[in-house]
Amino acid sequence: MSTFNLVESSLKPATAVYDAVVEAGDYWIHPIRKGQVFRILDLEGNQAVDTLFYNLHDPEERYSATETVRAQGGIYLTAGTRLMSSEGRVMLTLTADTCGRHDTLGGACACESNAVRYSLDKKPMHACRDSFLLALAHWDGSGTTGPMTKRDITSNINFFINVPVTP
Repeated sequence: MSTFNLVESSLKPATAVYDAVVEAGDYWIHPIRKGQVFRILDLEGNQAVDTLFYNLHDPEERYSATETVRAQGGIYLTAGTRLMSSEGRVMLTLTADTCGRHDTLGGACACESNAVRYSLDKKPMHACRDSFLLALAHWDGSGTTGPMTKRDITSNINFFINVPVTP
């Protein structure tokens, strides 16, 4: 049984200092500093937002699904969930959630998993890992200790994806 803490955001989108629409299959990479709010909207109602989080100043410290699940004692992400780092520190906190369906166990899809999941002819279709690799290749390293590679792809969150876990 899962419990979701559905909470509307009290923030006004018109007051945002930065606004971006990311097309399906594209990537977006941007620093989020302490005290800032990061808001994700599913504009078309059938999207997933595969997301990675890194410490801007030390990318070796990154989001950890294991630490997040352990710290909160559950697998479902919702308002109030603290997203933990690989160092056991809080990276972000979900302050609002009107969906209640966010996966952190399934990982990012790859061309190989798409071929297994759908059919061999689907192997060339877009995969989230490809988007992650493109983002890392285009990241200028601002504030980091060096270039990032596919070895830096870590646990991710699939916002707006319901991956039921049953006995």
